[in-house]
Amino acid sequence: MEFKHYSVMLNESLDALAIKPDGVYVDGTAGGAGHSKEIAKRLEAGKGRLIALDRDPEAVKTAAERLSGLPAEVVHANYSDIRLVLDGLGVEAVDGILLDLGVSSYQLDNGERGFSYHTDAPLDMRMSSAGMSAREVVNEYSYEQLAKVIFEYGEEKFARSIASNIVKTREQASIETTLQLAEVIKAAVPQKVRREKNPCKKTFQAIRIEVNNELGHLDKALDECFECLAPGGRLAVITFHSLEDRLVKQRFQSFAKGCICPPEFPVCVCGRTPRGTVITRKPVEPSEKELEENNRSRSAKLRVIEKIK
Repeated sequence: MEFKHYSVMLNESLDALAIKPDGVYVDGTAGGAGHSKEIAKRLEAGKGRLIALDRDPEAVKTAAERLSGLPAEVVHANYSDIRLVLDGLGVEAVDGILLDLGVSSYQLDNGERGFSYHTDAPLDMRMSSAGMSAREVVNEYSYEQLAKVIFEYGEEKFARSIASNIVKTREQASIETTLQLAEVIKAAVPQKVRREKNPCKKTFQAIRIEVNNELGHLDKALDECFECLAPGGRLAVITFHSLEDRLVKQRFQSFAKGCICPPEFPVCVCGRTPRGTVITRKPVEPSEKELEENNRSRSAKLRVIEKIK
């Protein structure tokens, strides 16, 4: 299957990075190299440099092929390990970093990867194709663990009912495929909910986030990426659900915050000054044209911060 991925808010992302031809940039989520290729095309050979990372070995292979001949290199790594990667390449600081979070169109459309509730496949959902799979979460987590994951990562109000039905079903036989899990979820929610929309989305999202420790990696990466920026460098992050967006928004605000002394103090004694300037007071969202071309971009939000020291 060809690695296809629609580059969400491509022009907006490129504008956000304010690319310099002789700059050093990182695409922390290379995927099908859509963003990476356009960044690399704007760099001057011999002066500019793009470092593209991805945790998915299939994405790494594809990105390497598509970036051939451009001032770019591809590394098989998680974006949360950006400092380790840059140290290994002898790079002290970079001028811009892009993170396009979530699951790629290729991963969703490739039924064998087990991300989709529309195609029958083994329960997998591993972005890296290694480590704990969705099958282990579904069949080995306790009721309490499942309910917590589904409620917190899926923001699913029927989390307890769904977790209960998963446990009840697996007592008879293990749940092995995506469509088996989808039926268990559907049977656990009211009929009215099933009529209005597919009730599987939130639970599948929650399990995927748990399998890949997505919020843990993002939490670490935001600090690591900001530290890796040179003064004037920018960090641009595209999120796809409220949990990611809230984390990015709050972390950017903390980077841009100055004095933290209690308000009753007559003068500042903490000496803290802002380390960054938030470029996007409100998140950038896809255009109407893009929404018509790619419905999956409807929940995307782009936030950008610039390092000042």
